[in-house]
Amino acid sequence: MRNDTPLYHLVSSFQQGGRSHGARRGRCLPICPLEREILGRAEWSSIGRLAMALACLLALLPLPALAQSKPAVERQFQQWIISDLGPEAKKAGISEKTLQAAFRGIALNWNLPDLAPPGFPPAKERKQTQAEFSSPGPYFNEDRLKKLATTGRGLASQYSSTLKRIEKTYGVPGSIVLAIWGRETGFGAAKIPNSAIEVLATKAFMSTRREMFRIELIAALHILEGGDVTPAGFRSSWAGALGQPQFMPTSYLKYAVDFDGDGHRNIWTSVPDTLASIANYLVKKGWQRNRDWGFEVTIPAAVSCAQEGPDIAQPLAHWASLGINRKSGKGFPSGEMMAAGMMLVPAGRDGPEFIVTPNFYIIKEYNNSDLYALYIGNLADRIAYGSGAFQGAWGDVGKMLRSDVAAMQKALERQGYDVGGSDGLPGYKTRRSIGRWQEKNGMRPTCFPDASMKGRLK
Repeated sequence: MRNDTPLYHLVSSFQQGGRSHGARRGRCLPICPLEREILGRAEWSSIGRLAMALACLLALLPLPALAQSKPAVERQFQQWIISDLGPEAKKAGISEKTLQAAFRGIALNWNLPDLAPPGFPPAKERKQTQAEFSSPGPYFNEDRLKKLATTGRGLASQYSSTLKRIEKTYGVPGSIVLAIWGRETGFGAAKIPNSAIEVLATKAFMSTRREMFRIELIAALHILEGGDVTPAGFRSSWAGALGQPQFMPTSYLKYAVDFDGDGHRNIWTSVPDTLASIANYLVKKGWQRNRDWGFEVTIPAAVSCAQEGPDIAQPLAHWASLGINRKSGKGFPSGEMMAAGMMLVPAGRDGPEFIVTPNFYIIKEYNNSDLYALYIGNLADRIAYGSGAFQGAWGDVGKMLRSDVAAMQKALERQGYDVGGSDGLPGYKTRRSIGRWQEKNGMRPTCFPDASMKGRLK
């Protein structure tokens, strides 16, 4: 680490009339002599005094409020490590030796997204006028899923003894663990190119979510302090997610396990540690042993799709009594019939329909997306049973603008519906509320926003 002079002690330069005029913080800047001559004495008496007063105010502002160069921000970053982050890390139990090793050669990574460098103009707020969500169909790329399933079945055979031990220890099916591993990093084949400390430090210093990444950075330093990995091997994604399971550092500290018995939790190069850590994560989040994730079903037209949601759980026997049957033609497992299940219609009536178990929502703890959890469930079934794509077709949905959906959500809120927030994304509360509104207004419930509703739902 370089012990650079703090940035607020530096001299700033201003270019005026082709000349450079330097001023230390707290001193007034000279006015260009040529400008004074052009104004004339009368104008100078009033305008000149105003200009000088404004210049003085600018000079008194903290330097980060003024436009800066990247080298200046780099110097601030190094000083931040020494005078701000370092003391906090030491108070948290991080040794000087670990700090020196962690930050040796570390500089800001300006290529990362969502940065807000001090002294730079803030990024323009992104208007919600474009179609920011699309049909779910392309998410389930069939060629990609087939390749992952083929590789997954081979790995299920290769690591069968490890997976059996994981299933016995944690109660999570090996196919689910493999599916998450495959989705996150292509079973470890994906490159993880970034220094975790560089990414986390950059984001803790100048991202739009500095406090969150500061917590993750301190957690990352604890990982290094524990000796499970060296700084050179401490690799992450551009978002700071670590190793093959893509754990954030706080998750690593809570859920990573040493399953190969070498004394280190190694989610970068150890397959047993990687797979067991994923299983441990799911169990600690509440995975229910001996339960499936869910089932693709057919919901009769007479059964309202507005019964969707994890907060409307019913025994699978209840759903079956309404005429809801599995698409595969098989019955629900007898052991599941009295256990809780929930309706899920991610595209409303214009897409595949499901009855899911609480384990579906545990998968969502890994990545908070219905489509992600469905992807994992489908891939796991392909690995375990050789099954294929969902039978229900994804309809032509998702072409509406987020701003239009947000307007619908606000209109529903004004009428007393709980849509889960007006973010322009149709989550289950929004889908359910649309279905209930449609039913109330004599319409066939589709449980998904549609352009035809804009005129009526204001």
